[in-house]
Amino acid sequence: MSELSDEALLAGMAVGDETAAVTFVRRYQRRVYGLAVSMLGDPQAAEDVAQEALLRAWRHAQVFDTRRGSAATWVLAITRNLAIDAMRVRRAAPMDPARFLSLGSVSLDQSPEEAAEAGDAKPGIRAALASLPPEQRRALVLAVVYGLTAADVSQRESIPLGTAKTRIRAGLQKLRATMDVKVNRP
Repeated sequence: MSELSDEALLAGMAVGDETAAVTFVRRYQRRVYGLAVSMLGDPQAAEDVAQEALLRAWRHAQVFDTRRGSAATWVLAITRNLAIDAMRVRRAAPMDPARFLSLGSVSLDQSPEEAAEAGDAKPGIRAALASLPPEQRRALVLAVVYGLTAADVSQRESIPLGTAKTRIRAGLQKLRATMDVKVNRP
């Protein structure tokens, strides 16, 4: 089973194959937990989020669509959304964005190809974020990573709502320009 693709494992999970589910969970448990703990900063809460994310992946495996992205992207998006929900429920102050940026995302469960790609991207992303003014960088991390709305950023940073929106938008535009990201719009 371990030689099967992620998509094949999800297809197996969709029809109730327990072996496929166990293989999928073993393949992703460390990544999912790592993302949750990096966002929440609390190992116990991260365990809960990781367990729920993998449970949802199992329950909703039949709706996974390869045209919309990879299995890794799908399961990590589930994890990210659950972690954001957990932060909102706890209403605790999120980890300081500067501290979050210094941690970096390390996954011990990557293939060599994925690790090489991630390693190539991290310095570029970090350099691009470092090039932003601190107030834009902070607003952008709070909005994108922590999933805060512009109103939440405004309240947390004690700035007017329009200023929060401007900082987030300007930060995204500068980040795209620095990273030379092409945005396809209809």
